[in-house]
Amino acid sequence: MPFGPRQLLEHRISEISTELELLFEGACDHARREQAEQLNQAVRRLRIAPDPGELCATLADAAARLASGTILFRVAEGTATSDRIEVPLGDAPALAAAAESQDPLIAAATPGEVSAPLVELLGHTPDMRVSILPVVAGEKVAALVYCWGTVQVAALELLAQVASAVWSAIPVPPPRLVSIAMAADPPPVQAKPAAAWQELPPAEQQIHLRAQRFARVQAAEMRLYHAEVVQVARGRRNLYEALRQPIDDARQAFRTRFFAGCPSMVDYLHLELTRTLANDDPDLLGSTYPGPLV
Repeated sequence: MPFGPRQLLEHRISEISTELELLFEGACDHARREQAEQLNQAVRRLRIAPDPGELCATLADAAARLASGTILFRVAEGTATSDRIEVPLGDAPALAAAAESQDPLIAAATPGEVSAPLVELLGHTPDMRVSILPVVAGEKVAALVYCWGTVQVAALELLAQVASAVWSAIPVPPPRLVSIAMAADPPPVQAKPAAAWQELPPAEQQIHLRAQRFARVQAAEMRLYHAEVVQVARGRRNLYEALRQPIDDARQAFRTRFFAGCPSMVDYLHLELTRTLANDDPDLLGSTYPGPLV
């Protein structure tokens, strides 16, 4: 009987877990044991990512711990796009080669290989090398992990393989149908959040991105480590009471790390708790939930 996507995913995860153990076999010093645990946690977070957006955010966060510098590009329609730059694959032969071959590669950090705008943005020097690791979804490369400096290629390659397996198993939502009436008479368009985002200074944008990743990780870990509690509490509509300690700890950490000194900060943690734990139903958090941080 052929395996379905979920069975294939579990089989590949098992293989990768064995590779992780071999990679760190014999490690006896604290630093390598700690790194092995970080990798295991990253694999667990990747496995529970519900959609490509969260999968990419989790992979980017894990990759940042394994290289001096990293950018995660989404690949679509001949363009590699990140939150920092958009690079046409036609201008970056190294990125195009990784996307076409679906194999990791190491390239010179030169304008002729990775594009002049990317070299200028990252301050690459001609003697530098970059590692490019593809993330394959189905039959196509959906993302590229671009790393430079000191890069732990073996560990990053394993994480990219995990992300590929998870992404390939995520069901594709059916297209939304828009009625002729809606198309002919659309609702009033409100102000676009993107305009406000573009007005933020780059340093403040980075704080927002870190806050979003922190919130995703916190909510994902609660769902992972307290899976049975979450399931029962959803039915009882008292998620906050059931997870009061981890939620309060996360709220305090979020307030301290991200609200201080960032007047435009949004309570991304509340949004993630509502989405990830409460399935977009705020009532499931319960009547004692304090609500968004002010």
